[in-house]
Amino acid sequence: MVINLEKIDEIIFERKEQYLAQLFTLLQQKSISTQDDGIVECAELLKGLMEEIGVQTRLIETNGNPVVYGELLKNENAFTVLIYGHYDVQPPDPIEEWLSPPFEPTIRDGKIFCRGAGDNKGQLMAQVLAIKTYLDAYGELPINVKFVFEGEEEKSSVNLPSFVQENKELLKADLVYTSDGPSHESGNPLILLGVRGNLKVQLTAKGAEWDNHSGNKGNIVPNPVWKLIALFNTLRDENEHVLIEGFYDNIRQPTEHETQLLKKIPYNRDEISKKIGYKDLALDGETYYRRLMFEPTFNISGFQSGYGGKGVKTIIPSKATAKMDIRLVVDQDPEDIYQKFVRHVKKYAPDIDVEFMGAVYPSRTSSNHEFVKIVTSAVREAYQQEPIIQPSLGGSLPDYVWTKLLGLPSIVVPYANFDEANHSPNENLNIDNFFNGIKCTCHVIHKLGEHVKT
Repeated sequence: MVINLEKIDEIIFERKEQYLAQLFTLLQQKSISTQDDGIVECAELLKGLMEEIGVQTRLIETNGNPVVYGELLKNENAFTVLIYGHYDVQPPDPIEEWLSPPFEPTIRDGKIFCRGAGDNKGQLMAQVLAIKTYLDAYGELPINVKFVFEGEEEKSSVNLPSFVQENKELLKADLVYTSDGPSHESGNPLILLGVRGNLKVQLTAKGAEWDNHSGNKGNIVPNPVWKLIALFNTLRDENEHVLIEGFYDNIRQPTEHETQLLKKIPYNRDEISKKIGYKDLALDGETYYRRLMFEPTFNISGFQSGYGGKGVKTIIPSKATAKMDIRLVVDQDPEDIYQKFVRHVKKYAPDIDVEFMGAVYPSRTSSNHEFVKIVTSAVREAYQQEPIIQPSLGGSLPDYVWTKLLGLPSIVVPYANFDEANHSPNENLNIDNFFNGIKCTCHVIHKLGEHVKT
């Protein structure tokens, strides 16, 4: 069976309004996992949308939020692709910075603005609607397709590893295919072969039992903010080098092929600088992508203490907290890094408390894997552009559950635009990106089917 590009395009074109309406239905349903707001309702809604197109779907309970599992099987022994995504979203705060209500999908300038539009409901629905498009175009799928849509990705996928461990037989597959994250800033289609891991910690420093007057008790009561600042100065030097003993142990160096792929990635410093809102970006392309893919980060993501309201309140705060997220690369182990972090804090600031807030392992699939070549060919045909192959994403996904726990190759092809503003106010998804994602999934499915025949 030779795929007819015009047939796929024709169906998508004819159903634009219908497909947007189905996406909007999902977007309008809140599903904020960190606040347990609308999660079960969204899982039920997604289950219904999948069943409408013929996917056998059920909710599988976990110790947290349910997994929406679906499948369309030719036979048990056929080639199987497992499509992963997540239906939970970030909180919309700060609400006042949204130009339209965060859970009312609104089209402006060719984009859909709504929480979850890019991360990950829009990309998730592109996968689901691709199945409907392909079935209506050709009557059947050439391969088995399984879906795993979780409801806790935005809280570090805390129960996904146990779900995968407990359902290995159910999840048997040959390849995991994910659409998440932003595309490349150049607009070219992007293929990602791995992700950085993420370790989240919270530091708490305490002073007096309550806030004190900064004049009456100044020089008497210690300020916990200074304790954290002193600790931070022992954690990293002026060259951004992390000073925790053993932090850089076990980092896998990029292969020669991965290094060559890095050098081929388009880089427009001025355009990236504009899109990320940082005019002083001064890195060359190779350094930019090496730092993004192959080097760990050490970030302070939040700091809270004292009074931050209007005007001035002259106090010595009683407590100071800092949240950190530490992006890790293959083969760093989050548990190992956490223990080293704790030992460092005990050595330099033993009265500061360290709390583990969650972790995701890094992951990477070989750029030489045969399925990478097949998916690359499919993406090239779908977009009529040469895709950029990037060995790793700068961000974090629970990709390791597929590569480590199931031992499967895993490929991520983002469908969202580079400036999707995921996790931020005015999150958005280009309408064209949504429809192109549907088409791309159809091509991937077909190319994998052709591979099975050979």
